[in-house]
Amino acid sequence: MRGAPPAPSVTPMRIGLLGTGNVGRALAHGWSAAGHDVLLGSRRPGERADTGLPVAGLRETADHADVLVNATPGNVSVELLRSIGAPALAGKPLIDVGVGLTDDYTELSHPNSSLAEQIQAAFPSTPVVKTLCTMDATAMTAPASLDGPSTVFLSGDDTEAKRTTGRLLTDLGWPPSSQLDIGGITTARGQEHFALLFMGIANGLGSHTFNIRVVTRPESADMPSPRQISDGRD
Repeated sequence: MRGAPPAPSVTPMRIGLLGTGNVGRALAHGWSAAGHDVLLGSRRPGERADTGLPVAGLRETADHADVLVNATPGNVSVELLRSIGAPALAGKPLIDVGVGLTDDYTELSHPNSSLAEQIQAAFPSTPVVKTLCTMDATAMTAPASLDGPSTVFLSGDDTEAKRTTGRLLTDLGWPPSSQLDIGGITTARGQEHFALLFMGIANGLGSHTFNIRVVTRPESADMPSPRQISDGRD
């Protein structure tokens, strides 16, 4: 369904986006347009003057923020966050949108876990929420431009951090009806492992700008058990 995104939150937030690539910039512009105070964080802020947005060092960005967003390459994210230091991250929701891939983009760098779990384990005082990693930057920030409604997932152990993330997703154009909380931080594995299918779909479509929609059975239908699902029975 095409149309204008919902009205922005009434309370602007300070959002620190770690990473100045396409995803970080797109999210920063999206939240800035919604009225939030955004700051991009870079290891080399002096070389990032072309973003059209304020850029600072990683530690300064973390100190500035009420909410942090990890938009750094997933195979180096934990190392970069450690360079900032746990005290600067403590107590602040961290929205993780990264996926760790090998250099040739054919395998996951966290095949038996997820980047979000690795971040949460490394920084237990920082509530991590995984979201937005099942689509490209255009779909992240302009969901209404797609040909119909689609689904964005949230994984994390902290309820309040999920609420904050949900409000910020709404400001990007994702209504609550499109947001699906799929459980604790371990469910981030499913989101990140979708990257392999994402690349196959993109190859088939000839485009990276698309998303998926969860379509359910009628509410009166019985919910199959995990064993029934794995056995192919319902």
